[in-house]
Amino acid sequence: MASLRVYIVRRVLLAIPMIFILLGIVFFIMRVVGDPVSAILGGHAPQEQIEQIKQQLGLNRPLLIQFFGYLGQLLRGNLGRSLIWGQRPVISEIWDHFPATLELSICAFLVSIIIGIFTGIIAATHLNKFLDHTFRLYGIITYGLFIPWIGIMLQLVFGVYLGLLPIGGRIGTLMEPKTITGLYILDSLLTLNMNSFISALKHLILPSLTLGVYLSGIYTRLTRTHLIEVMGKDFIKAAWARGLPRRTVIYKHGLKNAFIPILTMMGLQFALLLVGAVLTEITFSWPGMGSLLFERITYRDFTTVQGIVVFFALIVVTVSLLVDVIYAYIDPRIRY
Repeated sequence: MASLRVYIVRRVLLAIPMIFILLGIVFFIMRVVGDPVSAILGGHAPQEQIEQIKQQLGLNRPLLIQFFGYLGQLLRGNLGRSLIWGQRPVISEIWDHFPATLELSICAFLVSIIIGIFTGIIAATHLNKFLDHTFRLYGIITYGLFIPWIGIMLQLVFGVYLGLLPIGGRIGTLMEPKTITGLYILDSLLTLNMNSFISALKHLILPSLTLGVYLSGIYTRLTRTHLIEVMGKDFIKAAWARGLPRRTVIYKHGLKNAFIPILTMMGLQFALLLVGAVLTEITFSWPGMGSLLFERITYRDFTTVQGIVVFFALIVVTVSLLVDVIYAYIDPRIRY
């Protein structure tokens, strides 16, 4: 336990410079790509007005001074104010859009786990047979597909041709439930608003399925590989010799021991989940962090972009650290 605590402290300390380096890269890139004031004013404003706004925002100072000034605000917990949305605090923008991304990410994550582990088990238990080859191919194809293409195909089939599901938005018009957590599915249940629940669920199916299918391929291959390896161990042969049911041997003994590397991949995939959420949200007009990030990059609202990057980095670091801790508890052989 002492070594684990030391490891946690070390990881947190290493995460701090990593976040600052990432922030520095974003900071300077956003300023290289163009003048945010000109973008805000439409590019046709008088030069005098542009210089006046730059002076008000402190954008006429040297870049290094701007950067270290921003770092000073960041250390005080201030992510800055939006350049295009009435000087609104960036943290308020993030909290307004984060629940939508969190809801989509959770559902997509569950879809990817269910599909990936289920298909991986089938492939491993039908080794070198038709189902094995089919799901191995599935794992390769899905991981190589382009997320917007998957989304558009699902929109065409289930939204346009069959008319079963909505192709955009988060909930029907005037059907938002009373805000408690910001998660429409949960808020609808808490307020017993079943109409909102059904509408939110319908809007969530296609985007979560799009992102979930894309991420499920890696779990299919990982589950298949490690389950095949575990099923060849001596303790599995002993379980068969004792006459245990097939379901018990596969799920209780085999899958449980094969799940450790899968758990690690879950943490690593979370960063990819956030990246995929950006593309998915744009495809389905989902009002989350991805749509916010795309919009603010377009308008060169670099304070909001930097705030979102810091927020994403903190989430990824936190989740990775939690996975390492859980990994250590599950597998007593791990030493830090």
